[in-house]
Amino acid sequence: MGKSRRNRVRGNRSDPIAKPVKPPSDPELAKLRESKILPVLRDLQSPEAKSRTAAAGAIANIVQDARCRKLLLREQVVHIVLTETLTDNSIDSRTAGWEILKVLAQEEEADFCVHLYRLDILTAIEHAVKAILETLTATEPPFAKLLKAQQRLVWDITSSLLTLLSLLALAREEILEAIVGNQTILRLLFRLASTDIAPQGIFEEAMSCLMALSEDSLQLGQAIINDQETRCYDVLLKLATGAGPRAVLSCGVLHNVFSSLQWLDHSPGKDGTCDAVLIPSLARALEQVTPSTATTNGSSSHSEITQVALEILASIGTDFQETLVKGNRAPFGPAQTDEEWDGIDDADADADADAMEVDQGSDAGPEEDEEGEEGEDDGDGGEDDSVNSEIEADMDLVTGGEGSGAGDINDLPTLRELIQRAVPQLIRLSNIPVDSEEALAIQSHSLSALNNIAWTISCLDFANGENANVFGAWYPTAKKIWRKTIAPVLEADSADLKLATQVASLAWAIARVLAGETPADGSPHRKFISLYQASRNQSQQPEPNPSEGEEQDPFQGLGVKCIGVLGSLARDPAPLEVNREVGVFLVTLMGQQTTPPADIIEALDQLFDVYGDEEAPCDKQVFWKDGFLKHIEEFVPKMKALAKGIDKRTQAELRTRADEAFLNLGRFVQYKKKHAPK
Repeated sequence: MGKSRRNRVRGNRSDPIAKPVKPPSDPELAKLRESKILPVLRDLQSPEAKSRTAAAGAIANIVQDARCRKLLLREQVVHIVLTETLTDNSIDSRTAGWEILKVLAQEEEADFCVHLYRLDILTAIEHAVKAILETLTATEPPFAKLLKAQQRLVWDITSSLLTLLSLLALAREEILEAIVGNQTILRLLFRLASTDIAPQGIFEEAMSCLMALSEDSLQLGQAIINDQETRCYDVLLKLATGAGPRAVLSCGVLHNVFSSLQWLDHSPGKDGTCDAVLIPSLARALEQVTPSTATTNGSSSHSEITQVALEILASIGTDFQETLVKGNRAPFGPAQTDEEWDGIDDADADADADAMEVDQGSDAGPEEDEEGEEGEDDGDGGEDDSVNSEIEADMDLVTGGEGSGAGDINDLPTLRELIQRAVPQLIRLSNIPVDSEEALAIQSHSLSALNNIAWTISCLDFANGENANVFGAWYPTAKKIWRKTIAPVLEADSADLKLATQVASLAWAIARVLAGETPADGSPHRKFISLYQASRNQSQQPEPNPSEGEEQDPFQGLGVKCIGVLGSLARDPAPLEVNREVGVFLVTLMGQQTTPPADIIEALDQLFDVYGDEEAPCDKQVFWKDGFLKHIEEFVPKMKALAKGIDKRTQAELRTRADEAFLNLGRFVQYKKKHAPK
């Protein structure tokens, strides 16, 4: 006779696959676990609905505490929330459950979001999104007729979902693609962005989520354009031409859409749109910023919206390079010498430098003896030789090859709007009094936007009248940036090396265009020599709490940027005394044993660039008169040893750049010997 079946009640059913959790060894954590964590988890799984709801709310509060959060994770709180809390009949419990997951995702590393994705969190999100859409679009009763408390719960869940979606999208590309491919999620996002049904805070969260999802996403860009249910694109475009936070956030989404769809100045999209239509609204937002406006404005602060506007302008400044320069050329990319050359052979330790130049460099072009007169490339300059073209290949990569050609700047509306509308505001905000964290963030973002715009323009070739329209428009603006933004920081002699690094990068981009015509008020070259020394002193001190496993690009350091600025300041038609001081500094720096490899490589690149033209006055009056060649030639074997000492596996880019600098160094020496003054 079979046993009678017991009445089933909801209880603390154990998970057959869960492993028993060991209590922590720390006595304080063990006490906290017994007194607070275990009781609230028992209540979270209680058969009583009120107990479960209260427990979920309590966990949503304590999960922000680091110790409680770690203990909750040890006790499998995620599993409980996903399998029980999110499916609870009580909307209050579900609301608290989503809040718990949101806070965990915010506080934990990106791996936690990957873990959630593997637990199929998107299915749970889609289920919740369907319920929200049904509530928002219902006619009986309409959402507006619901009690305020009911509406608040819907928006609380929506807020948690939007934050989770943004964090999930940032965690891994495959998660982003899965979200963008989910039509239910997109329907909610488009409805929140295109209607006035949501409170301002929810609208802003929806727009921030769309910005995170739409970056480099062709699929989402096309979905926004093709949306017929809410006509999302048309609404965003209308909002973007308005004012206030909604305009700025709409500009952010549309910029990503334009970028993904390649709607550029020369290939505008629907109704002739490109980034040029967004810049006036962003500039208007910046016009409203004063030192006293870093206060709350509804659900957003002026400072937060200002930073978003500045980030969008910085992105536009970078992406505009697609219009100006064909191909993907990074400002600090490696030199394009002989593509077949694979660097110094570590096994060939005894090969001398001259043999190295011939043996390793002969595959891709003419020998050194042939390079002086015949030339491989045009170089776009009558004073340039083919050898010099190879030697200067590192900066050729930066300046690009062909320019955009003749034509009025009105043919480049995005550049026109950046120069005429955005840059004046960026200059002003870069000088904002820094008396708060908000003001410091605004100054930093302003410098970043100026830096991106300046570097994009510096990638053009202005030799022999190339891109004269751009040069004519940028020249006075570049001088103003130097005088109004760069010079004040140099004069202030600030100890803030983060600020100095930003300003040095901006100064390098500006000086690359102005060269020897850079404003010389206050002897800026001496300021940058002093700044370089300060950077070296700082680099010799141990970093406080360095990030574990974080690799820093040695070519993005303050020292390298100072060297880049100095080389640009010394270029013709710089005064000979400025050229001499910079040249002596670079040659001396190159020979010092304590100089970092990246600094040496950049110093060599700048020496090649400054003294590669024998027709320039500094060639005879400085390079030969001061005997630079002797010191540079003596450095050839040292450069080879330096390059060989860099591990290819752990510092691949540094080793590649060092190999190329060594190759160019040998060619430079041979070229200068061949063209020594009679």
